[in-house]
Amino acid sequence: MRSKLPGLKILKMLRNAVQGPSAKLAFDGVIDTSAAAKRPQRAAVPDLAPALSIPCPDPTGEDRACDMHQSSGLRMARQEDWAGVSAAIHAAEAACERTPGGMPVADLIAFGARSDVVSAAEHALLSGRPAKDAPLLEGIIALEEMLAEFPDDYAIATIVTMTHLDIGWAWRGTGWSSEVPLRNREAFDAHFDRARDILEGFPAEEFNSPLLAAAHCMLRSGLPTDTRRLVTSYERLIALDPLNARALRNFGTHLLPRWHGTVQELEVQARRMASSTHAQWGAGGYTWVMLDAIAQDDAACSQLDVAFFIEGLHDILNRRDDPHTVNLLAAYCANTMGMTLDAADDVAFVRGQIADCAKWIIRRHLTELHPMIWAHAARGFDNNLRVRCPDRFAAAGAADAHRILCDMFRRELSQGNRVVFTDRGAELEPS
Repeated sequence: MRSKLPGLKILKMLRNAVQGPSAKLAFDGVIDTSAAAKRPQRAAVPDLAPALSIPCPDPTGEDRACDMHQSSGLRMARQEDWAGVSAAIHAAEAACERTPGGMPVADLIAFGARSDVVSAAEHALLSGRPAKDAPLLEGIIALEEMLAEFPDDYAIATIVTMTHLDIGWAWRGTGWSSEVPLRNREAFDAHFDRARDILEGFPAEEFNSPLLAAAHCMLRSGLPTDTRRLVTSYERLIALDPLNARALRNFGTHLLPRWHGTVQELEVQARRMASSTHAQWGAGGYTWVMLDAIAQDDAACSQLDVAFFIEGLHDILNRRDDPHTVNLLAAYCANTMGMTLDAADDVAFVRGQIADCAKWIIRRHLTELHPMIWAHAARGFDNNLRVRCPDRFAAAGAADAHRILCDMFRRELSQGNRVVFTDRGAELEPS
């Protein structure tokens, strides 16, 4: 047996849980705490908005694909068909299946399979002290017992590991270590200690599995570690799945000084990734690694090779111009970077150049609007964001996007034209 049931540390921690930081519901439907990302104020509806028309599919093609695979994992987990979950993950990895927007299908199945347990934990953390018989405890115990039935199955081990990691991050949040309350930090450590125990029996180098390699990266990012070990873990993951943009983005984030790296190391590794993934992304490897890092860290932003970053934007969209990726990069440039306030002059100069890229991305590539992506862009693509009201969140994203689009096409609209987005992009029509 490669893994063992956890001791009493985690269960005792969960039973003694206390409520996290005080929370309130922001106008965009997000649970705001002291560590929540800031976002611009409510966007006003432009006077010219009725003259601008853009399709807004609900759900989007990417959403449908993600929901289908997540629902498959969730359904099998609720039926306790863990052999089916494992088989589906093995098959998806063997076929290198991914959604139109590039999300690995195996990741989605694994997420769906653990989503009930993770959601119960997040709910308990939002609502206060969980009861001793809360689903939070039942879910963890059930997964651990299930793991004992599949002691040599990396897919099952990875699901249980990622459940602990997800719950650990829910306790901790994404703020600086000094901002995390002691009890929350202890719960985080307990979950990560158990995840480490599980993964010790499944070394990433012994399995040809991007999913397992991603779990090792997730674990490494939350534990005290040196930069070299973190880099080695991400190198292994990216070599297995170079088309996984999320892996490249997470790599950059975890190389920031607040985690496990330095600004200088971030630049070095971003260039190395641009070289190693050149066949897949051109210069886009540099851009993906830097994308979230420069949005979070002013020092990293001020040192950015802007020309190389913009070259990477072009290369990414020349290789992957699906609506999901186009919306992601357009919203990032216009909203994440374009709406940032109170930056130093050198940082503002860099962000301004990136924000200007939204103009050519939107005019050349945008065909439909994905409000959820724009809403996440306004919140800095915070992975720990807790959206209580999805409808309000999407409405806030749509309002931001329409304001930005109307500003971008203000001259054409003011001349009496209508701007209509089609499969061919933005087109002008007489009103």
